[in-house]
Amino acid sequence: MGIEDLLQSAGAPKQFVSVEKFEESLERQTRIVPETLETLRHLEEKPSEFLRLEFFFYTNTAGKAKEFSDFLKRRKYSVEYGKASGISNLFLLTGWSDKIAISEKSIVAWATEMCEFGYQYDCEFDGWGTTPDQEE
Repeated sequence: MGIEDLLQSAGAPKQFVSVEKFEESLERQTRIVPETLETLRHLEEKPSEFLRLEFFFYTNTAGKAKEFSDFLKRRKYSVEYGKASGISNLFLLTGWSDKIAISEKSIVAWATEMCEFGYQYDCEFDGWGTTPDQEE
């Protein structure tokens, strides 16, 4: 019986984000930034220099969701979490970042950081989005 089996039998929550899942998410999130920014540029008459980004994470326990939510709130992000709709046994965290420079370099750095933070809290970064019509 390995340590993971021992922890599981003791009631400890199972690891949600494996190293492989983290690496796949990181690669996917950084790869899609240029395409997403190009789509955003086509939506705006005058491209925004800074926007807030909406983010999404999943995890497998309310405790992990709360702990990560508290961490993100300390970073001045608005965030909430709850049971994921239509997906049993998963919790969804969603919220908005502070304003970020709308450039490939800054968003790749932010997405990388979000993947890493999520992994530290055993939450999978599922992606981000934004809207060009944000109030100043």
